[in-house]
Amino acid sequence: MNTLSYKTVSANKATVDKQWVVVDAQDMVLGRVASQVAKLLRGKHKPNYTPNVDCGDNVIVINAEKVQLTGKKWSDRTLFSYSGYPGGRHDKTPAQIMAKYPTRLLEHTIKGMLPKTRLGAQLFRNLHVYTGAEHKHEAQQPKLIDIKSMK
Repeated sequence: MNTLSYKTVSANKATVDKQWVVVDAQDMVLGRVASQVAKLLRGKHKPNYTPNVDCGDNVIVINAEKVQLTGKKWSDRTLFSYSGYPGGRHDKTPAQIMAKYPTRLLEHTIKGMLPKTRLGAQLFRNLHVYTGAEHKHEAQQPKLIDIKSMK
């Protein structure tokens, strides 16, 4: 038996095939779209997925301000930030965050689904979130992906 034919081939920087994709988040539930985008960023949809390599795609999310939350989560859920000083915790609802920074809620959700390592920070730099249907990455010729049809 030839054991060389059974070697596992791992992806590296030179062999990875990174593409540009566009995801339309209009009228989609926040957590569902965030988990699919995190999977695209990580590269788990590719057959040569390697956990310690950035083998995911560059993802452009448009219409981030039109994302939905189910139930009363717009007013009942609270997200907090901490300044580092005593008493420096600031609680905000998703509605308050969306009113001031429409892209930040989706970015925060996607970042929470990525690894908390240097690789996760590199993967987060491959994410570009925009309000509205326009983006500035037409030169990369991104292809539109339908998240609802992905599994």
